[in-house]
Amino acid sequence: MRIVFSHGKESGPKATKILAMQSVAERLGIPSISVDYQGLETVSERVDKLLLSTSSNIDPLVLVGSSMGAYASIAAQQRLSTVQGLFLLAPAVGLPGYETDGIKSLPEKTVVIHGWQDEIIPVNNAISFCRQHSISALLLKDDHRLSQSVELICKQFELFLKSAKA
Repeated sequence: MRIVFSHGKESGPKATKILAMQSVAERLGIPSISVDYQGLETVSERVDKLLLSTSSNIDPLVLVGSSMGAYASIAAQQRLSTVQGLFLLAPAVGLPGYETDGIKSLPEKTVVIHGWQDEIIPVNNAISFCRQHSISALLLKDDHRLSQSVELICKQFELFLKSAKA
């Protein structure tokens, strides 16, 4: 298994949440990469770069994304046969340009973590997305950045990875 991290629009590949989750992956002996999308403005550019970053990989993949990176992970997994899980933080869903009507299916191991006070992506968008695809959601007392919940996110990520390896 290999993990591919995708950061949000205003973030970078060495963001706090990514570094914390990479530490969890390292502890579990799971290799990971963090794709750098800085300078790419459109989600389609990000999806293309994510697909290029995974094109030579034959290992099962877990795609981890935050905000725009979560949406890019959702879109890319539609074209990848090796994705066994999605771990999505404050996914940019249900906004203009981030529609999910064309999403056929998601991996069985898909989790969404979203903040009740998200000021960028309404929590109801995440709830609707989860309901539409019958996937698990964890709603936290936090905002879009989920910066108050990094420790809890890492605990959930560890449980997610252990279940994905089983």
